[in-house]
Amino acid sequence: MADYFVHESSYVDDGAVIGAGTKIWHFSHVMPGAIIGERCNLGQNVVVMPRTRLGNDVKVQNNVSIYEGVTLEDEVFCGPSCVFTNVINPRSHVSRKAEYKPTLVRRGATIGANATIVCGVTLGEYAFIGAGAVITGDVPAYGLMVGVPARRIGWMCQCGVRLAVEGGRAVCGACGSKYSETSGRLAPIDHPGGTS
Repeated sequence: MADYFVHESSYVDDGAVIGAGTKIWHFSHVMPGAIIGERCNLGQNVVVMPRTRLGNDVKVQNNVSIYEGVTLEDEVFCGPSCVFTNVINPRSHVSRKAEYKPTLVRRGATIGANATIVCGVTLGEYAFIGAGAVITGDVPAYGLMVGVPARRIGWMCQCGVRLAVEGGRAVCGACGSKYSETSGRLAPIDHPGGTS
């Protein structure tokens, strides 16, 4: 008996690997060669293509397709109907399967509802992509991105609260985590929960 849950309306193909405690809800499809970690939650109408990898504790909301070339590290959140791509210049009549560009979403990153992630980029750890944003380049760790095309408008704490940086330093008002900003990058100084 499997140590994960799959709703009766969903399909998990032979050759897919599913971690313990993962839940796959209505009308979803996990294809052969996909690897899904432990304690993940895949909402309704989610497709996970071959040669993709989801870490542990990943949450994928309704209507998301995770295409070949996409890797989601631990604790990534994908909002409803967010979009990944894997080809820069698709044409229906031209096969470009050999040209898939990898997309890496680092640990703890959040992708808001209806955001689009153009392939070939890396979203840094704990980056926060606002709803409807279009990401066309790499995103720094903790970066808060909004707009079309997206631009960085600030920084987000690991706990998901916007940070106010003054004099190159920030302290989260919610969890007390401390950060330093140098040369357009944010880095944790100390996290009370023991992670950094």
